[in-house]
Amino acid sequence: MKIYRLLSVIVAVSMSVFAAKAQNAGPQTPEQREKQLLEFVDKEVQRLSGMLDLEYWQEFYVDSTLTHDYKAMSEEMEKMQGARVENPDLYVTVQDKWMQQIDNSYKRFFTEEQWAKYWKNGGKRAQQARDKRNNKNTNKKKK
Repeated sequence: MKIYRLLSVIVAVSMSVFAAKAQNAGPQTPEQREKQLLEFVDKEVQRLSGMLDLEYWQEFYVDSTLTHDYKAMSEEMEKMQGARVENPDLYVTVQDKWMQQIDNSYKRFFTEEQWAKYWKNGGKRAQQARDKRNNKNTNKKKK
């Protein structure tokens, strides 16, 4: 259940620009987006640290990974929006790419026990969902 909450927050962060424009509320300022991102990253570091009993240096790597990868994902999505990409599947593909990158990073610095617990508590389901979407998109391209 936690992974679904995490994914919903990720979507909210990455799609905040789109939602604001859709509601004619005007776009968020870069400072507002940055603040929202940093708040999310901080909460996620705290959540993972509590769940996995992370060492200080691991918290640093989680924070660095999330900050970098979410900013990169957001920038990529903003470029797509600027190019007026309307296919929602393309946005999900970008999100999946960056979530896979985050998992790959976690796997490098989590211990085997931590990775197993992370995997058990939603990581595996998220990976399976990404794989399912990827297979679906691959099958669409073949047709």
